[in-house]
Amino acid sequence: MIRKLQLPVLLLLLLWGPVNGQAGRGQKGTPVPTVVTTGAKDRAQWVKALYKIAWPVVHNLAAGTLKKNLPLEQGPDYNLVVKDVTYLEAVGRTVAGIAPWLELPDDATEEGALRAKMRRELLQGLRNAVDPENPDCLNFKKQNQPIVDAAYLSHAFLRAPKALWEPLDSLTKRRYIDAFKSLRNRSGAYNNWLVFAALIEGFLRYIGEDYDPVRVDYALNKMKDWYTGDSWYKDGDLFSMDYYNSYVIHPMLTDLIRTLLEKRPGKVHVTTRDYETALSRMVRHAEFLERIIGPDGTYPAFGRSVTYRTAAFQALGQVALMEKLPEHIQPAQVRCALTKVITNMFDGNQNFDANGWLVLGFNGHQPMMADVYTSTGSLYMATLGFLPLGLPADNKFWTDPPADWTSKRAWSGQPVKKDYKVEY
Repeated sequence: MIRKLQLPVLLLLLLWGPVNGQAGRGQKGTPVPTVVTTGAKDRAQWVKALYKIAWPVVHNLAAGTLKKNLPLEQGPDYNLVVKDVTYLEAVGRTVAGIAPWLELPDDATEEGALRAKMRRELLQGLRNAVDPENPDCLNFKKQNQPIVDAAYLSHAFLRAPKALWEPLDSLTKRRYIDAFKSLRNRSGAYNNWLVFAALIEGFLRYIGEDYDPVRVDYALNKMKDWYTGDSWYKDGDLFSMDYYNSYVIHPMLTDLIRTLLEKRPGKVHVTTRDYETALSRMVRHAEFLERIIGPDGTYPAFGRSVTYRTAAFQALGQVALMEKLPEHIQPAQVRCALTKVITNMFDGNQNFDANGWLVLGFNGHQPMMADVYTSTGSLYMATLGFLPLGLPADNKFWTDPPADWTSKRAWSGQPVKKDYKVEY
């Protein structure tokens, strides 16, 4: 069964093949020139792109104008109540991606000033988001979708407790705790949604609140059942060929188990071996993600939710952030590969409207590519591709000389380590 499930992955790696240098700014037929860069220039490019994506959400939330100004564009056959869900989607997903960057200490650099400004605005926005008197008070009590985005918000608090959770006043913290607990009267889909519910409970346990161990235990046991091999989890009873292993499963599952271990003893039994297994699987999955980045920084637009754009590389970014890359993958090659992806996606304006909001699509305004649950707020999962910005600027990820990534080496005839499979 495992071999059959691996076949689509193998075909993607083979068929993605010779890319033609037609990516970047949505312009067909324009060759991508070879650019000599540095880690400092790459980091500046990442900060510029992340700020461009996140600032409209953070700034409007701080001003109490998110609901006033966020567009309500929806995919074909959209099947949710957009005003009940899209605003929390935008906030939770944005914050989960920028959290590691905001957790860095202040410094006197230009980047440091931007980071401090965004952190200040975000803390005000987080207060507004649960203030019943604020026009941007977010919905946690209606619909099932808030389970998803409360999980991303919980993930943000776990990723940046000193920057985003601890500075909040006691009333705001209480409001978030009550909002998260209010989600227990609903359930979601029988797939990766189990991890969302479990992570929320894991966060509550982390801060010393009562939590539901059944939701945590159930998610952990089902993910064990749904593991198919070689780092791939099924997303429910059947395997899905998409990026949800990176959008959700590996990062949230690994951090959930780590959080449970850090706050032992508890009602949910996890072991160090459980964590090491989850981490090893995520590291292996990160290898797949690095390999599918083409020589020109394009990657396959397959599976549902491709409008989440750079979120496809969350697992790779998290492994880099944790400094757990395998020895044969240099941090610089991941940096250079992702820089090329980020440049292709966000250096131009094809993915933004006239007011700076993300538009429905993959690399341009392509609303037909949006799923039935996708609206403007959903798109801010793109920030999850920027997790390595949580590494300080003097980390080797940013200071090592440029390095070619796997597909670029392979297609130029350079030596490449052969791929393999794992049994864990």
